[in-house]
Amino acid sequence: MAIPVNRIVTTAYFPGREIGESLGIVGAECVLGINIFKDIAGGIRDIVGGRSGMHQDALRKARETCLAELAEEAAEVGADAVVSVEFDYSQISGLRGGMIILAGYGTAVRFK
Repeated sequence: MAIPVNRIVTTAYFPGREIGESLGIVGAECVLGINIFKDIAGGIRDIVGGRSGMHQDALRKARETCLAELAEEAAEVGADAVVSVEFDYSQISGLRGGMIILAGYGTAVRFK
């Protein structure tokens, strides 16, 4: 069973709790395919104020997936929480489109 997602924080500490043990790094990756021709056709209608809701929704879902996977991986090592979480976005481009890679990682910890 995964730890609650609200126990995954970006700070180096967990508010209101004392960290007793560090269990190592946990991580999760999510890859989004981008088809430039399909995205242009669908995205023209979607762009409002210079922002693409279609792409924002995809990135939001990718972040939620990464958080869920971090929670699962943390539970597998017996953690109570994950601290110092960071997300890194990378892009790989090709002729027919590309991919966006979202990687999330942090330190799994146990409370005292």
